[in-house]
Amino acid sequence: MLEGVDTSAADGPRQAGGLTTGAVARRLGVAPTTLRSWDRRYGIGPAGRDGRKHRRWTDEDIAMLERMCALTSTGLPPAEAARVVLAASPSGAVVAGGAGAAGETGPQPPVHKEPGRRRGARTGLQLGDVRQECRGLARAALRLDARAVDTLLAAVIAEHGLVTAWDEVIVPTLRAVGRKWERSGEQYVEVEHLLSWHVSSALRRSVGPASGKEPGAPVLLACVPGENHTLPLEALAAALAERGLPVRMYGPALPVEALDGAVRRTGPAAVVLWAQSRTTASAPLAQHVARITWGVRGARRKPVVLTAGPGWAGPRVAGTVRPLGLGEALAALESALGA
Repeated sequence: MLEGVDTSAADGPRQAGGLTTGAVARRLGVAPTTLRSWDRRYGIGPAGRDGRKHRRWTDEDIAMLERMCALTSTGLPPAEAARVVLAASPSGAVVAGGAGAAGETGPQPPVHKEPGRRRGARTGLQLGDVRQECRGLARAALRLDARAVDTLLAAVIAEHGLVTAWDEVIVPTLRAVGRKWERSGEQYVEVEHLLSWHVSSALRRSVGPASGKEPGAPVLLACVPGENHTLPLEALAAALAERGLPVRMYGPALPVEALDGAVRRTGPAAVVLWAQSRTTASAPLAQHVARITWGVRGARRKPVVLTAGPGWAGPRVAGTVRPLGLGEALAALESALGA
């Protein structure tokens, strides 16, 4: 779905009876099979068909689909979302075999459930027992619905805080997308890239631009040489900034010489070295950083070094701290900063 762009022309000429299923699918960013399934199972279908019984979607039909997409993006299961949409529709009509079949006299009232963890509600990803918001985010990402992904990320960060949003919504979704990509070869890589980009944007928006006025020695964040996975460090940077703590983010694959120079020039209270893979994690590098000192003789200082990420699994590197997760990293850094 292209935000701010009129896609109606790209859908092709509108037939007298409305748009085809393929045209509507392209317009909404939903798979045609999903639209047919919603029609067959829940009665969220077009009012009319052409002479060959092909679906033709009117503006009113498309408005119902847009509402359906918005509700499922929040994590609401499709069956429950359909009840809400049908109850709010002007006609309240349901096609045979849809949500109102099998003895029901009309659209059922919406089912309201407490947010939290839930099973079922298939998204096409192996999510397991996760928060409802996680399923909504997964559905939006699979549809490549950028607007919905942005809206959901902003809402979950605002409601639950950055740490909970990261641990319980963002990370499970990213892992599920990554597993689907690995199982299907190069398919779904566009889903992972879109989701990662919007997560990065949401993390930065959640705290705004750095003021440059944070007092005290900063925390230096960097990926080790050869490591390009920055999202966990971006989450940590956002969480530190959210607390008003000074941070310097150096991003992916910082060369050894640049890392050494950054430590000596800024005199950080702590250095976080992220390694996603064991092939990039370097114990000698971590120990080297932990031994860097600065200041006048008799009052020399050195940083607390955190080795973060799955690449550091195994025995702890001597002279360093190994946090398990965002919460532990924040606690260790707040201690190092005296916050």
